Amino acid sequence: MEQTKSRRYILGAAICLLVIAGVVYFYFFTSLSSKNDTEYVYIDDDDNVDSVYLKLKPIANSSSFHAFKTLVRHTSYADHIRTGRFAIKPGQGAFVTFRHMKNGLQEPVNVTIPSVRTIADMAHAVSQKLMINEKQLYDSLTNETFCKKYGYNTETIACIFIPNTYDMYWNASISKFMDRMKKESDNFWNSERMAKAKAMNFTPEMVITLASIVDEETANNGEKPMVAGMYYNRLVFRDGEYPQGMPLQADPTIKFAWKAFDLKRIYNKLLYIDSPYNTYKNTGLPPGPIRIPSVAGIDAVLNHVKHNYLYMCAKEDFSGTHNFAVTYAEHLQNAARYSKALNERGIK
Repeated sequence: MEQTKSRRYILGAAICLLVIAGVVYFYFFTSLSSKNDTEYVYIDDDDNVDSVYLKLKPIANSSSFHAFKTLVRHTSYADHIRTGRFAIKPGQGAFVTFRHMKNGLQEPVNVTIPSVRTIADMAHAVSQKLMINEKQLYDSLTNETFCKKYGYNTETIACIFIPNTYDMYWNASISKFMDRMKKESDNFWNSERMAKAKAMNFTPEMVITLASIVDEETANNGEKPMVAGMYYNRLVFRDGEYPQGMPLQADPTIKFAWKAFDLKRIYNKLLYIDSPYNTYKNTGLPPGPIRIPSVAGIDAVLNHVKHNYLYMCAKEDFSGTHNFAVTYAEHLQNAARYSKALNERGIK
């Protein structure tokens, strides 16, 4: 009789434990998310525990959401909130989600470094993908002391950015972001590319500066090595009336000098601007790139076509490609045809 009672007590206790375990499991380990796909919660410097709840609530199941709040109440999370981009996956319970957020176990984000015209454009693009403040990044990239830490100045800092897509943590600081950009730039400039630059008597910064002009001249990747070869010929020209090198006379540098990127035609009156980026007045390359060039543009300079052309003009068929010329007389004929086509289309 006593043995029977004992067994009943043990069985009852076991059932109670199983029930408790089931409740705990349901409460803390069933899916926090009510969605079928992975959702992401972004926690930044301004968040407190209440704003964390507000960000979680729209995607959470009611019971699991309360379990998450229970875990918060019994820990120091509210006083030590970690910033980051946290994945809330289907089937992931409140306990796992809480542990990830408490320990800062975030998911990386794909950050695409675009080929854009200005440092302001770059700061804006990065701020759309990372927690970095746009103005703070812009201020850093236009600060000589900051740029010097990475081996550049404010005119060449654009050279550090190699357009590509990188996995990064959303809450990366400006310093960590720039450290990553420097590392990627160093990797990009491998021995093969460095050897090609050296053969041209160019530094990587010079290659990138010329590539930025080439990219502005044409979007046709197939033609870029031809355009690069034409400009390289001007830079190394040592004969005739230009013993110190022929001016690049690159129209895109005039647009950059005026900060008027939507100009359709470059008139003579625009060529007298007093700017180091005016390649009609100054020989050699401008002091830095006039945009973040594409990888295709950079490689076009390194693999430029060797030819004798010194002049080019956009084709009158508006195909985006160019007519090339060896002599100035040939170039004037090409330019006249293009000017006539512009006038016929009413392009000012």
